Amino acid sequence: MPLPTKKFETARFQSRYEERLTRLAILISFDIDGTLEVGDPPGVLTMELVRKTQEAGILVGSCSDRPISGQRAIWEQHGIAYDFAVSKHQLPDVKERFEAEAYYHIGDREDLDRQYALAAGFEFFWPDEAVSEPWLK
Repeated sequence: MPLPTKKFETARFQSRYEERLTRLAILISFDIDGTLEVGDPPGVLTMELVRKTQEAGILVGSCSDRPISGQRAIWEQHGIAYDFAVSKHQLPDVKERFEAEAYYHIGDREDLDRQYALAAGFEFFWPDEAVSEPWLK
């Protein structure tokens, strides 16, 4: 699997990425607005929770209506080395790009988040449900 085109900020992120290529992981896609605390409206999931999830070896990224450049800016502003930032209709591309044991999307809308996630073969969680999941601890 080739390395992604985005630049890694430190060698630590590079080695973590290469390590993850050798084993299957969990992948979590986060909606932003209504899901993450930095969204408009703010959601219940904190950026610290996302950071800890990512540090535990889980692949993380965003799938949002926001422009991709805006999604990337949020991750970079919070020092989180995201694995992907895509538009809603690109969730199937994420699943194709990353081999994982399980794929989850967390969002707050039935018509966009839930429907797109299920159509792409992701499991879906509402933000308040996701907080109680063990992989987000």
